[in-house]
Amino acid sequence: MLKKYQKWVYLLLLSLIWGSSFILMKKALVGLTPIQVGALRIIITTIFLLLIGYKSLRKIKSTQWKYVFLSALLGTLFPSFFYAYAITGIDSSIASILNSLTPFNTLLVGMFVFGFLFKKEQLIGILVGLVGTVILILKGADLNPDQNYWFALLPIVSSIGYAFNVNIIKKYLQDLEAIAITTGGFVLIVIPALIILSITGFFTTVDYSKPEVSNALLYMVILAVIGTGIAKIMFNKLIQISSPVFSTSVTYLIPIVAVIWGIVDGEKLSFIQLVAGVIILFGVYLVNRKK
Repeated sequence: MLKKYQKWVYLLLLSLIWGSSFILMKKALVGLTPIQVGALRIIITTIFLLLIGYKSLRKIKSTQWKYVFLSALLGTLFPSFFYAYAITGIDSSIASILNSLTPFNTLLVGMFVFGFLFKKEQLIGILVGLVGTVILILKGADLNPDQNYWFALLPIVSSIGYAFNVNIIKKYLQDLEAIAITTGGFVLIVIPALIILSITGFFTTVDYSKPEVSNALLYMVILAVIGTGIAKIMFNKLIQISSPVFSTSVTYLIPIVAVIWGIVDGEKLSFIQLVAGVIILFGVYLVNRKK
């Protein structure tokens, strides 16, 4: 398959997988705490990756491990907890729309940290996207006064972490296999995740016989294996065969899937919020548009 078609296949598959991840987190939070969801997602994914990719760890050079760790820290560890907490305060569909700020942040990080150039249209796109984000948050606070829209900061911060992640992989890990980057990263962050999970009392106080807990664990397995393990390998490969901004463009397809799941699950979404989502997507379009 030609690369130009392969990258679009990855983009569409990732949008379906990650677009469904938000509703899976929401369902898992019925029986587990946010910190347990974040930690379990990392631990289960690590077990899965070691089963299929432990041999790839030999291909990571000693000089590359620090970049693998930074990639995992900023692109996996912190976002796993941040998104789990965010969905306790705002709807999963809103969190997914805010996730679409990742291409903007990728451009900004690439420009200010990695020295990439940008066009005037891209700066305009960033400003347009920020306007859409402000409208989305303010209207959401009016529509759902019982929700805490300070939690909206967590997906925004996570998108900055994702931005650093893709630039690190593109610049420093371009020649390393995607499965090696993914497996190596999870191996490095699984110990902190295990410590955090044990502190929550998951191994001593959780009643696994409760239906909500057993269902939550099932959702976590699906989320970890497909939504994190397989998806991370695909995403790291996508970064290598395309540009950082193109690869993060998956985040403006994700909300389409996530919003549909949210509506099916009874979440409220006003017309103004949909307009705000379109404004964000238009801003991303301007950032990615070629002359």
